[in-house]
Amino acid sequence: MKCRCLLLNLAVVRGGDLKVIVVDDHELFRRGLVGLLEERGIEVFGEATLAAEAIKQASEMGPGVVLMDLSLPGMSGIEATQRLTAVAPLARVLVLTASADDQHVMDALLAGACGYLLKDSTVEQIVEGIRAAERGESSISPSIAGHLIRRLREPHELEPANAGAELTPRELEVLELVARGLDNSEIAQALFLSQHTIKNHVSSILIKLQVQNRIQAAVRAVRSGLA
Repeated sequence: MKCRCLLLNLAVVRGGDLKVIVVDDHELFRRGLVGLLEERGIEVFGEATLAAEAIKQASEMGPGVVLMDLSLPGMSGIEATQRLTAVAPLARVLVLTASADDQHVMDALLAGACGYLLKDSTVEQIVEGIRAAERGESSISPSIAGHLIRRLREPHELEPANAGAELTPRELEVLELVARGLDNSEIAQALFLSQHTIKNHVSSILIKLQVQNRIQAAVRAVRSGLA
C-alpha cells in the first residue's frame, strides 16, 4: 500500500470557503499556525486548548476540518477524535502532532481521523492535508507511512476472512487500489471508469465495511487479506 502526502501549489488553493479549528495547547505553535493558514485564505473558525472545547466548537461549525494535536491536557486527542466524529459527523479530523509512534498513528486513524501529519510538515503539506480532508481524502506524512504499512501487515492483526464478503467484485477491485494509495482519478484511469462512478463505489465500500474514511477502509483491506 502506498501512502502519500501530496503537495499542492498554493497558487491554486481556494480561499475563504473552508472552516478550520486548530486544537493545540501550545499557544505559540497554535497562534503561528493560525496566522499561516489565514494568510493562505483559510478561515480559522476557532482555536482550542482542550478536547472538550474542540468538540463543542466542531458541533457548532458544521462541515470543516479540525486540526487535532494528540498530546492534550485531560482528554487525549485520540479520545477527542472518537467523540468528535460521533457528535460532529460533518467535521473531519486531521491529526497534526509531534508523535510518530506507530500505536498513536493506528489509534488515531481507527478513532476516525482522516489523516495524520507531523508538526515538522511544511505549511504547504498542512494546507494540502486540510484540502484533502475537505475532499474526503487522506494524507499521511511520508516519514511514518512505511511504519504504518508494516504494522498493518502484522499477521496477529488480521481481520476475519469474511470482512469483505458483501463487496461486489468491482468494489473489491476499487478497494485494492484504495489500499495501494491511489486517489479517485487514478483509480478511474486504471479501471477505465468515470470519477463519479469510482466515488460511488468508494462510498458503498465505506458503508459496507462500516468505516468512516479511505484510510480505515485500507486498514480493513490489508488486515483481511483483500489487498
